[in-house]
Amino acid sequence: MRYTNPDPDPRNTTGLEPGGSVPPGETPPAESSMPEAGPQELHNPAKGWAKGPLTVILVVVALIAAGLLGYALVLML
Repeated sequence: MRYTNPDPDPRNTTGLEPGGSVPPGETPPAESSMPEAGPQELHNPAKGWAKGPLTVILVVVALIAAGLLGYALVLML
């Protein structure tokens, strides 16, 4: 297997001026700008959280909070 250097020698690279700078005609044109990000998606609009999963999460949080409060009250007595 032969080792090849991934960095080309600047003296042999086309499009470079002495010192390594690039002449004005050698750079690619800048990206075109778009006035908007894209078309508006109407087929899959965001609806937020569904009621079922949100209810389950709130119940679990309430149970944990009640358990911690009960534990704190037991420790105080």
